[in-house]
Amino acid sequence: MEQIHDLLEYENLKIYQNNDWFSFSLDSVLLAHYATVPIRTYRILDLCTGNAPIPLILSRRTKAHIDAVEIQKDVAELAEKSVEINHLETQITVIPQSAQEFQKSCESDTYDLITCNPPYFKDIPDATKNLDIHKTLARHEVTITLEEILKIVRKLLKNNGTFAIVHRAERLPELLSLFEKYNITPKRLRLIYPHLDREANMLILEGTKNGHPGLKILSPILVHKDDGSYTDEILEIFKGRDTNESEKLSG
Repeated sequence: MEQIHDLLEYENLKIYQNNDWFSFSLDSVLLAHYATVPIRTYRILDLCTGNAPIPLILSRRTKAHIDAVEIQKDVAELAEKSVEINHLETQITVIPQSAQEFQKSCESDTYDLITCNPPYFKDIPDATKNLDIHKTLARHEVTITLEEILKIVRKLLKNNGTFAIVHRAERLPELLSLFEKYNITPKRLRLIYPHLDREANMLILEGTKNGHPGLKILSPILVHKDDGSYTDEILEIFKGRDTNESEKLSG
């Protein structure tokens, strides 16, 4: 069922969701909060945008124009409604198209910042998938692979532009390999831990196109306290407050 929700505790920010489909996740919120937005950022691209939580949150951090690309037409419609209800039509443009088709119509070196919360799991033929097509496409690399995303990023990102992605921690070696292959220099890595006594299960990795070598391992993000409740850091993020010590990436 389609519903309008407050986007966490962000003041006057709402989002359309269909609770029968794949709702936006904490991963998107963390990426939108921690992604480095350099001062001279004029154009942003969000790939695999879903119902646009990342562009909506980024709109509170920058005045840059944001293009939001989503292949699932009905999910893109939710994103468009979210943009309209927040009166952000002049800042956010939702593009109901595959990333592969979209990049064909774009000039190279267009964007200052590209963000992405992609499908996390490889499309293995015999793997168990959710019967709901929306959830399957959101979780599995059915319509786009990680390598295809990096190819698109290399084309569309400006020289020294920033790419920020959230992904499964187990795929870090692959991410680093693809960053190198497509000339994205890893610059900042932040690991996300569900609990203090658990292994990191997610990460946020940022890089610059043709940047100078030098990777910073930033302080980790801890999601839950011992009692299962959210940590103070996460609760502050939910309120839209700045917990981010991020600084402008050097080339």
